[in-house]
Amino acid sequence: MTRAAVVTVSDRTAAGAREDTSGPIAVTALREAGFECDDAVVVPDGADSVERALAALVVAGIELVITTGGTGVALRDQTPEGTARVVTRQVPGVAEELRRRGAAEKPAGMLTRGIAGVVDPHGVLIVNLPGSPAGVASGMPVVLSVARHVLDQLGGGDH
Repeated sequence: MTRAAVVTVSDRTAAGAREDTSGPIAVTALREAGFECDDAVVVPDGADSVERALAALVVAGIELVITTGGTGVALRDQTPEGTARVVTRQVPGVAEELRRRGAAEKPAGMLTRGIAGVVDPHGVLIVNLPGSPAGVASGMPVVLSVARHVLDQLGGGDH
């Protein structure tokens, strides 16, 4: 079974001041799609905490990582910056489609700065989703529509 993980990025949730409402949506979608996935890990905002969490999951052998939160324009929203430190090649079409769908649902969807990319040679796909439950619910089908194909390609599969 393919191993996946969800990282919720939020200062308030990490401090216990707010419940994680977006991470569980991603976890449920992954499990329903047949991925092995533990409950979401919560880390505070900031590029350093995101980088540390993602690097640990890559080393642990996780193949698909979804982040929720920290993709907006607020000062502490640095999930894309932390992710960029870990991925070796970006897959911009995934992030573009997530933004397109998000903006079609709500104009603020175009403000998300999330990225998607792969980590060579580990064969990992990482995708940033916004922190809103609605953004995660609409983004997970996009991710799941290509995730297995990407992972197959990273594992040496044919086109």
